[in-house]
Amino acid sequence: MFNIPNLLTASNMVCGIFSILLSLSGRIDLAPYPIFLGAIFDFLDGFVARLLKQQGELGKQLDSLADMVTFGLAPGIMMMVLMTMSKQMNQVTREFHFVPEFSFFEDDKLLIMPFFALIIPVFSMFRLAKFNLDTRQSESFIGVPTPANTIFFCMFPLIFVQDWSEISNQFQYNFRWIFCQPLILAPIIVVMSILLVSEIPLFSLKFKHFKWKGNEIRFIFLITCSLIIPLTLYWSLGIIVILYLVLSIFDNFLKRKKHEIQS
Repeated sequence: MFNIPNLLTASNMVCGIFSILLSLSGRIDLAPYPIFLGAIFDFLDGFVARLLKQQGELGKQLDSLADMVTFGLAPGIMMMVLMTMSKQMNQVTREFHFVPEFSFFEDDKLLIMPFFALIIPVFSMFRLAKFNLDTRQSESFIGVPTPANTIFFCMFPLIFVQDWSEISNQFQYNFRWIFCQPLILAPIIVVMSILLVSEIPLFSLKFKHFKWKGNEIRFIFLITCSLIIPLTLYWSLGIIVILYLVLSIFDNFLKRKKHEIQS
């Protein structure tokens, strides 16, 4: 039970717990970083299990339980706290020069919006259960994986905590301000949560070999990511996940066309 892969899985869960504690204490500026570390542990547990030939049903179940904490509950709590803090941000940012002329919080009824974030752990639970039972997902994914969904949402608190006073362009200011509003975040949360349990086939980053043929989509994705990250910084988290979805859909289209030609 207490082998190296399972201990790595446990480390993944501990990272999720730390992220939740940071979010609930108001430190959403730090909450994404334990999640990033948890994603590394999530990759390593499977890699080490295959390397040491210690794969088993126990490890599979432990992995899902840990993922539920780190990539289900943690991002849900983080986004709920962020959406709650956005009202305070509306008041604070008015001290700066670039002040939006509108507010999504004119009506206090919108205070219920932060609870939309709890949709993330609910759909993550169904996603993880589906993944364990779906034999079609041994080499690829059907629906957005929970780590990818969580990394997407980690973008928002990192944008939220940047130094707003350093922005020298009103468009940039308003654009970032709008993206931190619950009225914008709520539908994004709903759409991304539905994609967790969707039937969209998505490629995985598991390499059977490192030749170009057969791995074209993976190499294109990784090369593009290496260019996007230094150029867009925090925004790259969301851009990369969207790129992943677009490339997967494009790859499926090409495979379907190739199959139709051959048949």
